[in-house]
Amino acid sequence: MIKSMTGFGRAEEITGDYKLSIEIKSVNHRYLDLNIKMPRRFFPFEAEIRNIVKKYVSRGKVDLFINYLDFKDKANGVYLNKNIVKKYLDIGLELCKEYKIVDDLKVSHLLNLPDVISIDEPKLDEEEIKAILFKVLEYACKSFYDTREAEGKKLFEDISLKLELLSSTTEDIKERYPAVLDEYKNKLYLKVNELLNGSGIEENRIATEVTLFADKICVDEEVVRLISHIKAMSDEMKLDVGIGRKLDFLAQEMNREANTILSKSTDLNIANYAIILKTEIEKIREQIQNIE
Repeated sequence: MIKSMTGFGRAEEITGDYKLSIEIKSVNHRYLDLNIKMPRRFFPFEAEIRNIVKKYVSRGKVDLFINYLDFKDKANGVYLNKNIVKKYLDIGLELCKEYKIVDDLKVSHLLNLPDVISIDEPKLDEEEIKAILFKVLEYACKSFYDTREAEGKKLFEDISLKLELLSSTTEDIKERYPAVLDEYKNKLYLKVNELLNGSGIEENRIATEVTLFADKICVDEEVVRLISHIKAMSDEMKLDVGIGRKLDFLAQEMNREANTILSKSTDLNIANYAIILKTEIEKIREQIQNIE
């Protein structure tokens, strides 16, 4: 079953010690573009996080947000790095002496300098935090997958209806073609008869003209290929792999055949059928852009 490239998923876990929430969303994209925003403590797990997400999506622009809130008291984990403070002060004093500038350094300035203050985050067992992270990530990815699958089902149903219309319209063209030849032949008889004032009509010449006309407007090959493409697209949509690019290719080929039919047409009915084909194919192509 086809899946949409547009989706959203969310999962979280809350305990007395922490809150971990994960959101994942995606939009159309030619390839898989996975962007992850997460706290630094999860950086060591990035490769594994990517591998988990790739189990659920193969194409699209995917944004993953991981938020972690620790409820534990951090007050005892704040430290002043005195050696670094001393170095900053020494550098400041040296600047004042060498360039004769007034020292306006304040405590608030010092506290904002890099590495003056360090905070020791509560230490969690790496395997424990990893297990929690991956569990919540799996839940978020499953939710994300379900929304894409639900949207894909809607796309499948709508495109299937359009393919049925394409198929019936193609059959209409196929059935209309012999009538067009008969109408042309009758008009040709009337015109020649009028010009010759009822004199004998050369049947061979009429047959030759009809044959030339038939060759000119013949769309048998286009109809056969179009029917083949419609079936191929219908079959392809039943597969459970990344099929968006293949469907887009088939839609382009279908549009090519519809254009040829329209350009060859001298009959209003067939021209209208070809326009219906082009219109529906364009709608299908727009929807295919959202298929993984």
